[in-house]
Amino acid sequence: MRHPDAPAPGELLGAHYEQCFGCGGEQPHGLHLEARAGEGVRITAEFTVRPAHQGAPGLAHGGVLATALDETLGSLNWLLRTIAVTGRLETDFRRPVPVGSVLHLEAEVTAVAGRKIYSTATGRLGGPEGPVAVRADALFVEVKVDHFIDNGRPEEIRVAMNDPDQIRRARAFEVNP
Repeated sequence: MRHPDAPAPGELLGAHYEQCFGCGGEQPHGLHLEARAGEGVRITAEFTVRPAHQGAPGLAHGGVLATALDETLGSLNWLLRTIAVTGRLETDFRRPVPVGSVLHLEAEVTAVAGRKIYSTATGRLGGPEGPVAVRADALFVEVKVDHFIDNGRPEEIRVAMNDPDQIRRARAFEVNP
């Protein structure tokens, strides 16, 4: 169920961390993926495939497409007000994604069981009604913030913990025990 304090439908979620390759604005070659809250426990997002994202000449690298799916699926956790990490990501590549394309992504939570969050996503070319180029099913596992403190690089954790936007976002999760 969508958390009562989740971002409103249509609200831009913003970067969870400015150095994130998926959504961070400070990554020059990152995806700069922009996700918006949808109805229920759904997210929409998009990113433009740039030359830095190619694998084969003129086509997006499959790992970059998997990253876009993972980032979109991970954004669903904002609607649950849960901190979670990817436990499993299964991707299907249906058609090539040319450089210069805008990939329109949609994701939704399909089930929650204890600490496990199951979700699915699709990426479409040419708009929300375009052909499916990529899709994924994922399992996310709820963690405490200590997961990042214990496993991340201390200097970057300190910077993130002192960032006013990060402090605001961390407080948003204080409702969970």
